Amino acid sequence: MGPGILTGFQKTWQVRTERPVSYDIVCRHDLFHPDNDALLVTQDNRGGSRRFVVVDSQILVHYGAAIENYFKANNIDACLHSFDAGESNKSVEQYLAVLEGLDAFPINRRNEPIIAIGGGVVTDLVGFVASSWRRGVPHINVPTTLMGYVDAAIGVKTGINFKHHKNRLGSFSAPERVLLDHTFFQTLPHRHLLNGVGEILKLAIVKEPELFSTLERHGNDCINAQFQDSTSWEILSVSVESMLAELIPNLFETELARVVDFGHTFSTALEMQDDLDLLHGEAVVIDMLLSCIIAWQRSLLSRPDLDRIFSLVLSLKLRLSSQGLHPDLLMQSLIERQHHRNGVQRVPLPMGIGSYCFVANIGLNDVTQAVIFFKEWLQDNYHEDGS
Repeated sequence: MGPGILTGFQKTWQVRTERPVSYDIVCRHDLFHPDNDALLVTQDNRGGSRRFVVVDSQILVHYGAAIENYFKANNIDACLHSFDAGESNKSVEQYLAVLEGLDAFPINRRNEPIIAIGGGVVTDLVGFVASSWRRGVPHINVPTTLMGYVDAAIGVKTGINFKHHKNRLGSFSAPERVLLDHTFFQTLPHRHLLNGVGEILKLAIVKEPELFSTLERHGNDCINAQFQDSTSWEILSVSVESMLAELIPNLFETELARVVDFGHTFSTALEMQDDLDLLHGEAVVIDMLLSCIIAWQRSLLSRPDLDRIFSLVLSLKLRLSSQGLHPDLLMQSLIERQHHRNGVQRVPLPMGIGSYCFVANIGLNDVTQAVIFFKEWLQDNYHEDGS
């Protein structure tokens, strides 16, 4: 052995720690009333005097003056940063724009949380900003859409789109608080209200048969009431609790077979096509119906249950389209999801209403036959006005 060669010096150091995750999801009304301290509370109850607030531009139109008055009345120096929160702005460019604004308005690292007020695009983007600014600062989510209320804002996933791939860049970053106020839905455009109904329906089909029945009986009334009545409150509560029941044991997606991925296998390819102009929930509904057809083709789902699901989608007047339903494109989406799920498809399919299984062998023929069925059903039952 040559000179200078050391032998026997091998050692391994193992670092193992657990970082607790704790945040509150709080239902409150009148968040911008000066006496309401919900937006001021921090985990250590030692909130600083500055807040960087990222607001959907449409929310700023309706509530901008109230937001400014709220912080002024509470002696908080607030910087309001707004942008148009469409899917196209869930981008690297918008992420950098928010960082530029934050850099020009420095906040303390621990007791001056960033506040996100808007739909899923805003809370996803702001969460990613918060996770990367100074290696992580606290943030508060205030979802103003039904989609954000029952889904996007209540978990720990953040992200932005990259290279025409949805949420390709992101992180797991728990909010400090999530403040839920369904009165925001009163200023929500009807289409965006229905967009959130798609995520509620997802849970109803594969997890919550009583929620499904409630939607059959009262879904239209709740939509017409903009989810402000008592039945709507029950639907919202069940939806949040059902989602959290799935998220909490698997917060960082250690387990990749996730029932909440129902409707999220083919939808990513559809909603990333700009010419289709599909919102997230709209793409999810189309994905769910295709998945239900595949389940029926495999004798996992009965024809009466399949018809019941399609009938509910029709009765709720959810937006449907056959545009962009090319089997090859859908298979590309499935392959991409397979990479995301560590090389296995893990596609959740319904086994009757309220139960599910995972499959790992969906092929081009399955998708092609499902598309043919869906297009024929659409032609016979659906018109562009939703009737």
